[in-house]
Amino acid sequence: MASTVYTYNFPTRIRFGPGARHELAAELTALGIQRVLIVTDKDVAQLPWFPELETSLTSFGAATFKGVWGNPVVSQVKAGVEAWKAHGADGIVAVGGGAPMDVAKAIALMAHHPGHLFDYEDGHSIRPIDQPIPPIVALPTTAGTGSEVGRSTVISDDDTHAKKIMFDPQLLPRVVLADPELLLGLPAKITAATGMDALTHLIEAFLAKGFNPLCDGIALEGIHLVAENLKACVDFAQRLRAGEVFDEATAAAHLAARGGMLNASMMGAIAFQKGLGVTHSCAHALSTVYDTHHGLANGIMLPAAMRFNLAAAPEQFLRMARVVKPGATNGQELVDWIVGLSESIGIPTSLGALGVDPDALDPLVAVAIQDGCHPLNPRAVTETDFYAIYQDAF
Repeated sequence: MASTVYTYNFPTRIRFGPGARHELAAELTALGIQRVLIVTDKDVAQLPWFPELETSLTSFGAATFKGVWGNPVVSQVKAGVEAWKAHGADGIVAVGGGAPMDVAKAIALMAHHPGHLFDYEDGHSIRPIDQPIPPIVALPTTAGTGSEVGRSTVISDDDTHAKKIMFDPQLLPRVVLADPELLLGLPAKITAATGMDALTHLIEAFLAKGFNPLCDGIALEGIHLVAENLKACVDFAQRLRAGEVFDEATAAAHLAARGGMLNASMMGAIAFQKGLGVTHSCAHALSTVYDTHHGLANGIMLPAAMRFNLAAAPEQFLRMARVVKPGATNGQELVDWIVGLSESIGIPTSLGALGVDPDALDPLVAVAIQDGCHPLNPRAVTETDFYAIYQDAF
């Protein structure tokens, strides 16, 4: 991949390319930020390049909040808000995957708003979002949620694990520095799970009810990028884990593949403003009941959910199938491709791998039926259907 850094806006200003992270100080200056809080998770904070990033922000009085792990919960947000206030920050740098991005946006929301975070739940708010929201600059380190280009933050209740969505266009980061070099050390399992998250966003956005040809076009190209790059990224990660030292050509191919997936991830998050579907409702229930990683939950549920949807949208399935297999003649070939991809990158093929009891699906169905994603699914989903989809996932 060439070292050129490109700019595009959808609508966030994105600077994409190897080395984009080195523009961080200049972007903070342009935004008028004088005292920055870095928000990240425990694992990212231990990566070899992270101290260099912190040092580069010394002139901005940078402090780091790294109290994020797993699926983000309210207590992490509260701790982050306390760190924000104690530091006297006026801007946020969000570094990491979906969890740090969501916590960073929630901290920004609560920096100047009173009450509880869930007072601002989308569709159920009891308080208006009417106070300033501090600027965020985002540096993604995974290619999955695309939260860096999203208008919402998804945070779970500490006790019930129920996910709540807070939405406002002001939650969009002002700038995204999308640097594929930050993904080069991502382990194979995380690469696979986050990649399936991106793929699920793209597929469900394309299938979602409604009219949005802009999102449809972005979704199809994003699916193409996943087909071209996800398996390669997982393979490269496994080879690095085995101790292989890459020559220049192999290193360049790895960087290009990571860049492809980073773009696919952002495209998925942009496209799903059109909507999502039943896969996400099933996955949200798995995260709520079993605290399953969101991308892994999507990856396990996607084949069963697409088998459920196929008859309701055969033409859309065929269009997607032809993206991943140009000679495809029917939508079933997309489903077959998803299954093959999942198996090739190590995604578990059964809910049993998560310890889910096939005879105890009631809690999952109870959460899934209440989830806000499946109403835009191309096929209506009843309680009985949810039982069938979960059973099929075994």
